[in-house]
Amino acid sequence: MDLCYQKKKKLMKVLKFGGTSVANAENIKKVQAIVASESEEKKMAVVVSALGGVTDLLLKTADLAVKQDESYKDTLQHIEDRHLETIQQLIPITSQSAIISKVKQHLNQLETLYEGLYLLGEITPRTSDKIVSYGELLSSYIISEFFKVAGLDAALKDSRDLIKTNKHFGKAQVNFKLTNTNCYFYLKGAKHQVTVLPGFVASTVEGETTTLGRGGSDYTAAIIAGAVDAKTLEIWTDVSGMYTANPKVVKQAKAIAKISYEEAMELSHFGAKVLYPPTVQPVLEKKIPIHIKNTFQPHEVGTLIVQEDFKEELPVKGISNVDKIALLTLEGVGMVGIPGISKRLFEVLSQEEISVVLITQASSEHSICLGINAAETEKAECAVNEAFAYEISLNKIKPVIIESGLSIIALVGDQMKSHQGLSGKMFSTLGKNNVNIRAIAQGASERNISAVIDEKDVNKALNVLHERFFEEQTKQLNLFVTGVGNVGEKFLAQINQQKKFLKERLKLNIRVVALSNSKKMVFNESGISLSNWQEELAEGEAASLDGFFEKVKSCNLRNSVFVDNTANDVVAATYHKYLKNSIAVVTCNKIAAASDYQNYQLLKKLAFNYNVPFLFETNVGAGLPIIDTLKNLIASGDRIHTIKAVLSGSLNFVFNNFDNDHNFHDVVQQAKVEGYTEPDPKIDLSGVDVARKILILARESGYQIDMEDIENIPFLPQESLDAPSVPEFFETLKTHDTHFNNIYEQATEKGARLKYVATFENGKAKVGLEEIPADHPFYNLEGKDNIVLFYTDRYQEQPLLIKGAGAGADVTASGIFADIIRVGSN
Repeated sequence: MDLCYQKKKKLMKVLKFGGTSVANAENIKKVQAIVASESEEKKMAVVVSALGGVTDLLLKTADLAVKQDESYKDTLQHIEDRHLETIQQLIPITSQSAIISKVKQHLNQLETLYEGLYLLGEITPRTSDKIVSYGELLSSYIISEFFKVAGLDAALKDSRDLIKTNKHFGKAQVNFKLTNTNCYFYLKGAKHQVTVLPGFVASTVEGETTTLGRGGSDYTAAIIAGAVDAKTLEIWTDVSGMYTANPKVVKQAKAIAKISYEEAMELSHFGAKVLYPPTVQPVLEKKIPIHIKNTFQPHEVGTLIVQEDFKEELPVKGISNVDKIALLTLEGVGMVGIPGISKRLFEVLSQEEISVVLITQASSEHSICLGINAAETEKAECAVNEAFAYEISLNKIKPVIIESGLSIIALVGDQMKSHQGLSGKMFSTLGKNNVNIRAIAQGASERNISAVIDEKDVNKALNVLHERFFEEQTKQLNLFVTGVGNVGEKFLAQINQQKKFLKERLKLNIRVVALSNSKKMVFNESGISLSNWQEELAEGEAASLDGFFEKVKSCNLRNSVFVDNTANDVVAATYHKYLKNSIAVVTCNKIAAASDYQNYQLLKKLAFNYNVPFLFETNVGAGLPIIDTLKNLIASGDRIHTIKAVLSGSLNFVFNNFDNDHNFHDVVQQAKVEGYTEPDPKIDLSGVDVARKILILARESGYQIDMEDIENIPFLPQESLDAPSVPEFFETLKTHDTHFNNIYEQATEKGARLKYVATFENGKAKVGLEEIPADHPFYNLEGKDNIVLFYTDRYQEQPLLIKGAGAGADVTASGIFADIIRVGSN
């Protein structure tokens, strides 16, 4: 008989439903509806798993029994209750008796096995297979009986009668010649439209129960599909196909419509739990399509796994990961040029039945690094050290080095080999987000690029790689904001207003993840609503700078930005911690950039070393692009000779409004109320704020200078400078009203206006109140405006001039916002 010819007739479809799909009566009804809708076309085999979670319960019960813990009876009772409850919810009362009787017969057999374990205190692989087989045997029986009462032409067939294996209990090897013959002739002659089969279980030729190991139910379905040359193999699960990344981790992940067998196996090998790699093998040679679909969303397209090559598709098909990985490294000078070291290493691991998931070897042959399952670390370490004990005793090879707490991430795609620079994009993207790579491997087929990273970085790595390779180049920035006073409030309002624009035009998705003031802080990794953030913050936990940092660090989100809207020196002292963890810092707080030169240099160095922005544009000129312009001048090779500037919008406001009709105290009070001064106006009026600004400009010009190097010529009386509090400071302004009036009148008599000027020239800086004549560029500077004149090699006679509003919550907030956009463009 021409068996190959017969198979070309495409006997049937094969459908497999996993544990979540048959977890309870409600789900099983969905399965029945799917089978009913498809059974009209062609005969089908329906392979089912145990009820969701039952296999784990069976193993847990066995473990308790072996430990002679009588609570095993409770878990066994729970198993019985689950199945009986499912029957009662699926089967009409008039038909329940016989089915319950049959199920109880199985459960009695199971109870006997557990009693034996309890008495013996041990379990063999053979007994374990026998026990766990009851999960699928019970579910398949109940489901087949429900199909019948629901009107389907269905029958149950025990997979153990068809699939024959060796005696390797726990993960038996299939005898395909015998199995294919059994499956083909039975299903070819099947009289019923639907044949229900238990997954995962098989038997030896002698009839002893075996199991097919992890992913066994998928494997069962693939074996049957391959044997009968099925039209298609449908894997029904709780997700709508294979995704570009784990959708539970990457919210933007999308189902892959079509994928090749090889790509599917690579993704599955690297952790895509929808499919188990051996599943593909029995259908691969037959080119039988595999369709992965969602039991709970049956109308979704799902993923079709086929042989075709999709050259028009993106080079990267998906990103996957394997957790709980350990790196095992064997190294030493005694390995160099010595044949057979690798053979011995892999041989000893093979003898211990330890699977190697990743291999990388130094070209010097000085070391071999292997990735293994973390659960097998201790066994591997002992075995390898024992195998190389002689070389270790001679110090030619070091004892094996174990690193745990790791994961593997992998880019997968058939067309990756045809595209240059993918690995560069992958590693630079990870590097920018402080994801350290411990080992790298690339298959000879160039179908995957794998990297071993710390398991704490997996979520961030998957999201940032998905953003880089699959999303419309939209970059998500995660902001951690401290300081929500005048400036902070305006900043949040501006973000809320511009979110849509930034996403559509600049491809930036800005999300505020945390807020803090001096009393409260709140975190929400999904993003804080900017329409009612005040309420969320009020409900938050007690604020703590250390606690805030630790939470930012533990969130470990990609493209994280710490935003400081305060004027607090303690907050500024934390910047180095953020930069060391590759978290960008954006601040309007001048204290850090104006701190001692050593600290300033440290922050700049950390930003460079960790490739992370440290931006403080608003430190000088609020929203004016003063620092950015200066940086561009220096970067393009220009040199700064002189800087002349009015850098205090608050002082300019004060002296523009101070006249014979308005006393000095009232004008300063008005400036404070309108948000033009620091919370403590003495910082502005003492010249400290302006000194910090010219100091920052001098440093950004390339000069080493500290605050004590700046000459500060005070105009305030000493009593005002010594005032211990803000209220007392304001009182001194009243007391010395005559002093301020005299300063004003002296300038007026000369036809001059008062401006607080900062000067940097020949490496020296000074700040102080000056009488500006009418022909000077500073004379007509109105309101709260700032002005800066840069005299450089290129701008010698006519300086480069920057002028505009230099104070106020709105413009300062806009400057911070501009720095955030710069971070997004980095």
